[in-house]
Amino acid sequence: MEFLERHFDAAFSAHDGVKKLRELILTLAMEGKLVPQDPNDPPASKLLKEIEIEKKRLAKAGKIRIPRPLQQVNPEEFPFEVPKGWAWVKLGESMLKITDGTHHSPPNGDRGDFLYISAKNIKDEGVMLSNATFVTRDIHDEIFSRCDPEYGNILYIKDGATTGVVTINNLKEPFSMLSSVALLKQPHGINNRYLFFALKAPFFYEAMRSGMTGVAITRVTLTKLQEAIIPLAPYEEQLRIVSKIDELMKRCDAFERLRAERDAKRLAVHSGAVHQLLNVADTEGHIQAREFLGHHFDELYTVKENVAELRKAILQLAVMGKLVPQDPNDTPASELLKQIEAGKKRRVKEGKIKASRPQAGLPQNEGSYSLPPGWMWTRLNDVLDVRDGTHDTPKYVEVGYPLVTSKNISSGTLNLNDIFYISEEDHRKISERSRVDRGDILFAMIGSIGNPVIVDCDTEFSIKNVALFKYYQSGKPHNRYLHYYLLFAQEEMKAKSSGAVQSFVSLGFLRNYPFPMPPLQEQHRIVAKIDQLMSMCDNLEQQIDASRQSQSALLNATMAQYGGQRCA
Repeated sequence: MEFLERHFDAAFSAHDGVKKLRELILTLAMEGKLVPQDPNDPPASKLLKEIEIEKKRLAKAGKIRIPRPLQQVNPEEFPFEVPKGWAWVKLGESMLKITDGTHHSPPNGDRGDFLYISAKNIKDEGVMLSNATFVTRDIHDEIFSRCDPEYGNILYIKDGATTGVVTINNLKEPFSMLSSVALLKQPHGINNRYLFFALKAPFFYEAMRSGMTGVAITRVTLTKLQEAIIPLAPYEEQLRIVSKIDELMKRCDAFERLRAERDAKRLAVHSGAVHQLLNVADTEGHIQAREFLGHHFDELYTVKENVAELRKAILQLAVMGKLVPQDPNDTPASELLKQIEAGKKRRVKEGKIKASRPQAGLPQNEGSYSLPPGWMWTRLNDVLDVRDGTHDTPKYVEVGYPLVTSKNISSGTLNLNDIFYISEEDHRKISERSRVDRGDILFAMIGSIGNPVIVDCDTEFSIKNVALFKYYQSGKPHNRYLHYYLLFAQEEMKAKSSGAVQSFVSLGFLRNYPFPMPPLQEQHRIVAKIDQLMSMCDNLEQQIDASRQSQSALLNATMAQYGGQRCA
């Protein structure tokens, strides 16, 4: 098709380019602009008369029921004009039957006499049985007496988030269905693949998705399906349209494979360079990796996956001591640890914290990598007061103190809007052991483990299933260096978490977790450098978004030109 070749680059570059090409192909097909018309084809009006004769014959044989007549289609309702010889028809008039499965979910399981199909089994390529269940013969007979899908019929999801997914029944065996799936039995005069494409076309999808009813689960009613209209081409033209769509969709498949291969190569090249940057021991290797990334920067950082990997690499280089140069004049971390220990003893003496049991120092070979001179491996509890909030759920009240859980901390922010409140009495009990102050760090211990957040408000609140990192001595270590380290370490913590139903990390796990501590002066330099590089990553992602929007806008404008043209 000429427009595919002409605008291949635009479609290939745009993030959703191939998807838009597929939509355009279906739109043009339903507008009668994909293949030429043949004046010798019997018109759709004759086809409709033949369909009516077929319906009457089946009704007389007791195989279908003739529904009550629908209102005629108002020409003002037509979404677009169709060629001479075509007709706009309502599904309720053109189908032999439109119904759905059972509205009462019956007992079903891994074993039974007949397959039981619901929306989760309906995919574009057919009915998928990997997660199908079964029902007994009695249940099946009751459902099948009203909803009897046959091989080649259309199945349409009409309930829930996947409403609009449509497939052609590829099962030759009888099965039962839930009401989330509608059955459309097409007459001989409507090709099932033409009908399939018509129901997938953007105009129909948007018409069905708009105005869906329901509260807990939104749905398209059978009445709405029956009243819905589609453009009906002469039967011979239906076949030509289906053949052309198949041809063009195969070319779209090829486009997608090319894109996937290109993106996979780009990700692999970037991953290899980053791996070398992180793992080579010699300076020359680092220089080569940095030069490679710099030379190919514009090409590699056009996908967000690479930017996300770059963010991880920045953090890993930072905590390995490879992000900024060391200064031999910095006070070594061993001296910093002595200062922190002095602050810890002072707080014990003042009664602010309890003395912890002495622990063996962390052997320097226990860390997962070697540290530069002046750094040292220690444990989080040696440099910070690591606590946790309540593990119980206090009684909620209308007005009181906020109770922060893991759902309130994400993306580096603390959200106190969507929150429950507890009484002052419960808040005081929790705060006795885990009072939260500005500058402290919160860390989710259960479920979505991680998401460290620096507290930047003075609002009093309590915490539940959230760890709290507090200073023994103010400003030591730098809380933003700790925040970045926890961002880096959270993936490994998740991998080492416990729990079968819901993963969690214990307070003891966090207290004993290894911590690579640089000199305090270097911590400040590291934080400044990370801030600078993360800002660069933010800009890269904004540029990618802007580029995608620009490419999509260009592609939309290009494709809009074909709205009034024949593209065959």
